Amino acid sequence: MQTELNEALRPLLNGIELAVFDVDGVLTDGKLNFLADGTEVKNFNTLDGLGIKMLAQCGIKTAIITGRTSPQVERRVQSLGIDYLYQGREDKLTALKELWQDTGFTADNTAYIGDDLPDLAAIRAVKFGATVNSGHPFVAEHADWITERTAGNGAGREFCEMILRGQDKLQALYNEYL
Repeated sequence: MQTELNEALRPLLNGIELAVFDVDGVLTDGKLNFLADGTEVKNFNTLDGLGIKMLAQCGIKTAIITGRTSPQVERRVQSLGIDYLYQGREDKLTALKELWQDTGFTADNTAYIGDDLPDLAAIRAVKFGATVNSGHPFVAEHADWITERTAGNGAGREFCEMILRGQDKLQALYNEYL
């Protein structure tokens, strides 16, 4: 994972109070797996989960906006203590604006990470818009930052740590494990 902060990103990371995640293609590898009975199976990475918990530990709220609806996502949200969940939302920007209206957050204190075209408007609307390196190239052209790790393999954690690094909070969290 990245260990250095590009100082040009610091102004975008300062003041982030809400981190918003897409699911498929960010917190998962984007593959859709179905059992014979039609049950959908999602694989989440524990690295991402700890990153989300680290954000919460520092007072940064978290949200998921996803185009699909899944009980697995609901369980993951509950297990990690994610603050807000918007499922079945293909228009990510509209959902993001509803989230702001519901919570009082604004574009100026929000970070968003997504991987594909439905995420693009949301990525462009926030103060810090990111994508995963395995995401769509057109989305990458418009993102403020691109993870080194791929979707479902710690990219979400990298996003969390970049926010914390930009706010000079990451090292203190690391030190708690020493």
